Order: sequence, then structure tokens, then C-alpha cells
Amino acid sequence: MSKKLEWGGIPEVPPPKNPYRDTLLVYGGMSLVILIVAWLTGGSIAKAALVAIVFFVIASGWTMYRFRVRAREAAARRPESDR
Repeated sequence: MSKKLEWGGIPEVPPPKNPYRDTLLVYGGMSLVILIVAWLTGGSIAKAALVAIVFFVIASGWTMYRFRVRAREAAARRPESDR
């Protein structure tokens, strides 16, 4: 049995309406930052694009996987009558 540390005073935030879309937009923006930094510093845009693509795929994939795991865990915790 795990215990969660409760700090208090922090309201429970509802999950976003479109977590998958929001995730893709955030990681897409971060990938764009990688490209902009490479361009501003005179680095190779081709290498930066490769890094940005790899970052986007790995980060998005991991986040989607975690969303699915959490959804399965939440469904397992619900009573049988709520499913």
C-alpha cells in the first residue's frame, strides 16, 4: 500500500479535455525550440531536425503509454457497477 504525500492547500485539478492533443502540441513546440536554438547558434539544421523528430516520437510515445497505463489502473480501481 503506497501513501501519497499531501501538501494541502492545492486544489484537485481536473484532467484536460484533450490530453493527447495537448501533449502533441507541447512536444511539437519543444521540438520547434530545438530547431530554433540550432539555427540561432549556427548549428546543423539537419542534425537538429533529426534530434527534434527523435525527441518528439520518444516523448510523445512515452506520454501516450503512461496515459493508457493510468487509464487502465483507474478502471481497475472503479467498482464493477461503474464500468
